[in-house]
This record gives sequence, structure tokens and C-alpha cells, in this order.
Amino acid sequence: MSKSTMNPGPIILDVVGQVLNAEDRRRILHPLTGGVILFGRNFANRQQLTKLTADIKKLRSDVLISIDHEGGRVQRCKTDGFTHLPAMRQFGKLWGSQSDSTHAAESAALAMAAATACGYILASELRACGVDFSFTPVLDLDFGRSGVIGDRSFSRDPQIVFALAKSLNEGLRLGGMASCGKHFPGHGWAEADSHVAIPVDERSLQEILQNDAKPYEWLDLSLAAVMPAHVIYPKVDKHPAGFSKIWLHSILRQELGFEGVIFSDDLSMEGASVAGSVVQGAELALKAGCDAVLICNRPDLADQLLSKLKLTKAKQSESATRLNRLMPKLAALVWDELQHEAEYQHAIGLLKQMRLIA
Repeated sequence: MSKSTMNPGPIILDVVGQVLNAEDRRRILHPLTGGVILFGRNFANRQQLTKLTADIKKLRSDVLISIDHEGGRVQRCKTDGFTHLPAMRQFGKLWGSQSDSTHAAESAALAMAAATACGYILASELRACGVDFSFTPVLDLDFGRSGVIGDRSFSRDPQIVFALAKSLNEGLRLGGMASCGKHFPGHGWAEADSHVAIPVDERSLQEILQNDAKPYEWLDLSLAAVMPAHVIYPKVDKHPAGFSKIWLHSILRQELGFEGVIFSDDLSMEGASVAGSVVQGAELALKAGCDAVLICNRPDLADQLLSKLKLTKAKQSESATRLNRLMPKLAALVWDELQHEAEYQHAIGLLKQMRLIA
């Protein structure tokens, strides 16, 4: 089997630095690897990033190169021409900036147009440097309780979250990039940060479905992927959502009819520790309904997964089929061409006019 025709596996892992070393190459070439996720440490400038992504694709043309690039405080590439995108709360503020009905409709329309422009800029800039996919948008509701979510959320109102996320998703699509809603069914109520703790949300299933999960239900085909939360909802299941058949299969797949990719959140986070070892966590996540699992910032744990994770051929085939749908279908413009493209210039101008970017 040639490198370029290997089916992507279910493991999404990272690389150590700004160039590939021998260990990075070994991990990327492993048949269980399906993608690479990049972080701020992997970015120095556009030229370096473009070479890094090209080197990854030379090894495996089928791996998905991804990144957490939302805007605001979660944006990995901020210099050397990349637009510093606003936090998603800014679009929610723009939506609610007028109180009377006539102007409220106008401000809502402007907010949706700005979200589409933001999605287009985000996708087209990343794709010009060889990145295939970003884990965005955040669909969590802003209850004013979660510091780790905070201004990453569009709004407290699920209808506003739905409308702005759908608009941002359209911008991503126009830029040739798929979308990923996170963190299902919602991380906005739980106060603890799942990076360093195990958050618990004591609300009832009905309350969560009528609020937090509504954007997932309404977005339907607009969402290509979903990432569940490392949050325990004890009135629904003892397992965090990302390890729960109830949340992923019964609710997300069956009740809400979601057909796209389900990614686990990072298995090295504290919120995943309740599942046991990294291998046990990956197995539980995949059995619950995840198509792919992320392991970040711990190459030692990535090696454990690559060497010990057991997967049926049927499960690997199903995961590969779904992951392949996220690969860009449109050719990307190179950076210099992008700077002169009319749609890109219009999107930049719109966000500047609304004072959402400098």
C-alpha cells in the first residue's frame, strides 16, 4: 500500500515543533493516524507553516491537517499577515446592539453578514498555508458561568448561536473548509475547566436538550463535525459526553440525526481521566460513537495509542469514510493570490467597517 492511498486512521495527533523530526514522521506514517493537529508552537510565519503542511502531505496525502483557530483568544496563527479575528461574543454583541424592532433586525442581519465574512477569512487564510480544517465554531451557550468558554460563545440565546454559527459555517464553506460544532451537548453551564478538572453539569436532560443542544439540532446539515464535551451530566450518564453511548449514539446520532464526524476532545485533558488510561479512553470513546480521537501535547501517550489501540476493520473503515468527507474539495488560493481576491477583500473590508478587526 502506498503512502498516498492509506485510509486515514482514527488517531489525530500533534507534532513537536516547526519542522518534522524523525519521531513525527514515524507517527504520521502509522496506519492508525488519521490527522495532525497544529498548535501555536508549530507556527513561526506563513512560509514555515506552508512548508510544514506540505511536508506532512508528502508523507501522507490522506491525513487531515487541523488546528484550533476560532478567533479571539483561541487563534494559533496571529502574525505575518494573518487577520486577528474577533472573539465570537463580538458577533453576539453586534446582533443585540439595537433594541427597537426595526434596527434590531438590521443589526442581526449585519451580525450574520460579519460572521460569514469571518468564516471566509478564517478558512481562506488557513487553506492558503495548507491547513485543511479548523475545530470551530463553539456552540456553547454563554451562561456567564464558564471561564474557559466565556467570550468564545456567540450568545446565551440558542437561536442567536444557531443563526450566527450557520452564517460562520457558510463562510467556512465558501473558503473550502468544513465546520465542527463544539462542545456537545454544551460546556457553558459547567464551571470547571475540563483541561485541568472534571466538570459536572447537574441539569436534567430535558433542560439541556431545550437549551444547549438546540443549535446542534437546528444546524443539521450545516455541521460537518461535532466535538463532545469532557463534561459529566450525571442525570443522563455517568460517563462524560465524549465517552457516552447515550449522548453520542442515542441522542446525537439517532435523536438529532447527525451523520457527520464525531471527534473526541483531547484525551490528555483532565476531563478525560475518568475513562482510565489513554488507550482505555480511546477505546471507550470509539465504542461510544466517536470516529476519531485527539491526543495532544503528549507524544508518549500518542505512542501508547499507536502501539496498543485495537480497532476492527469495520470501525476503521467507517471512521475513514467519515474523515475523508472533511478533506477540502476546492483548490486553495496561494497567499499572494488571496490578498487580491475580491471576496476576500470584501470580507476584510466588512469586518473593518464594523470595527471587528483593526
